[in-house]
Amino acid sequence: MSDNKPVIAILGGTGDLGTGLARCWAEAGYPVIIGSRTAEKAETAVAAMQSMLAERGIAEMNLRAAENLAAAESADIVAITVPFSHHQSTLEQVAPALQDKILIDVTVPLVPPKVARVQLPEGGSAGQRAQELLGDGVRVVSAFQNVAAHHLQKGTNAGCDVLVSGNNRDARAQVITLVEACDMRGYHAGSIANAAAAEALTSVLIFINKQYKCHAGIALTGLGE
Repeated sequence: MSDNKPVIAILGGTGDLGTGLARCWAEAGYPVIIGSRTAEKAETAVAAMQSMLAERGIAEMNLRAAENLAAAESADIVAITVPFSHHQSTLEQVAPALQDKILIDVTVPLVPPKVARVQLPEGGSAGQRAQELLGDGVRVVSAFQNVAAHHLQKGTNAGCDVLVSGNNRDARAQVITLVEACDMRGYHAGSIANAAAAEALTSVLIFINKQYKCHAGIALTGLGE
């Protein structure tokens, strides 16, 4: 832990979304571990990120690399950003290291090549499948599906709001704190069953982004009125 901030591991964290989240959290002072199927791939991603940050005049941050299982074992909170095709196998590999922890599931069940069409899996959603697979000893929280990696990579959020679903309210609240660390607004969105809505909306946003050549997100209205 650093300044009482939890250590965050991002499994499959070498892609645009994973490194974008890593940048946000590291800039906010969180120790971050980028995980991958091989430590070498994770090390390459960390080195590239540190180089990019140095070019932008940002001091070296608390980032390190590890293989997925080692990353999960060393973390207090774990996020998973792998493609849906690797979702189950990755969770099965790291399941023992996730017990008594929060798992932030960012996975979207996209089915190439028709990724702009909603195609939810058996079990309702990736988040629900993760909770069923891991059991009640892991507090699965679904979040960040509707945030464009483009904005995270640039260090901006374009006014995006984040729907946060999970069966444990305290776990949702902790994830909302991490959403706010990325300079976005997070909202309690109910149980893990409601993750299906955010996951489905991602395909809608992909269609919108292609249609209008943009990087759209979502914004909630009417709050506090």
